[in-house]
Order: sequence, then structure tokens, then C-alpha cells
Amino acid sequence: MSETETRRRAPGMSPEQRREAVVRAALPLVAEHGAAVTTAQIARAAGIGEATIFRVFDDKQAVLEAVVAAALDPSVVLQELRSISLDQPLAVRLVDAADALEAHFARVGSVLGSLHATGHTGHRRPAPQAGERERSVSATFEAVAELIEPDKDRLRLPVATLTNAFLGLLFPARVGGQSGPRTVAIEDLVDVFLYGAVKPEG
Repeated sequence: MSETETRRRAPGMSPEQRREAVVRAALPLVAEHGAAVTTAQIARAAGIGEATIFRVFDDKQAVLEAVVAAALDPSVVLQELRSISLDQPLAVRLVDAADALEAHFARVGSVLGSLHATGHTGHRRPAPQAGERERSVSATFEAVAELIEPDKDRLRLPVATLTNAFLGLLFPARVGGQSGPRTVAIEDLVDVFLYGAVKPEG
């Protein structure tokens, strides 16, 4: 397909929309191939001509940096957490939250891991703004706390305490624990978190 035909098929995109489309297409490819991904592969996945990429990005390095920024961006997972219905039982809410968070962390890990494995240093990527990570962690904490809040009157501990415990139990690497593949189902971890490991007497 020629460049002219491609542009006719997807008309009217602003440069920012085109950048977002390129990054969206590139993200799974970078997770799979790391820095070895080619702009030709990205263009095919985005349904555009390769030259179109260089109308909105200076070079492939700029594309990789945009992909890293997109993978680290917490806005998608925060939106997913806030879209979880509070009408569901607490256990279902927490399983949905854990699924969303795990998918986010897996996406970050796959992108950064593949880039590192293929020699991408990310030296041109700007340093995070002061407090950026703290704001992200705080927003995530608040979003999970909001899912627990409706049941606060029947809980033994304050919502903030339970939110910390929930995140620490399911995502220990985020609070200084060991990382590695999960060996227990999320549903089982949520069950233990809510109801304990010991059967009630009688």
C-alpha cells in the first residue's frame, strides 16, 4: 500500500493523534522485541507508511522514549480502577482492582525489560519531575481505598490500613518485597485478605 493510499484511509489525524496511534501500535512490539523493533514493523502495525512516523517523531529513539512514557503513565490503570462498580461485592471489586494493577505492572515490566535486554539505555529520556512517582503512588492508593470505603462500617481496621495491607500482600515488590512470578491466584489472595487463613471455630 502506498503512502498516499494509507493517508487516504486514515484522514484528518492531528499530529498528536498520529503520535498516540504510533505509540499504541509500538507498545506491544517494543514489549516483544525491545530496541530491535523496526519502524517498518511499527508502521505496519499502525496501518501507516513508515515515512509518516518521521513526520511526528524525530527518530526511532524518540518513538522508544514515547513508548516508555506511555507504559509508565498511570492514567490508564487509574481510570480502570475508578470505573469499577461500587455496587459489586467487595471481594469482586478487589479482584478487579488487582487484575487492573497486575496488568499495568506487567506492561511496565515487559517494556522496560525488553528494552534493557536489547541494550536500550534510555539516556535521552528526561528525568521524572519532582514528586511524579509519589503522586502516582498516592493516586493509586486513593483509587483502591475508594473501592474499600463503602464497606468501612463492617471492617475491623481503618480503610487506609487495609489498603496498605492489600497492596502489600498482592504486590510486595512495590513495597520492598521480593519480586517474581505469582504462584497464588489473585482470587485466593483476596479471599485470604478478607477472610483470613484459619477456618472459623465450629
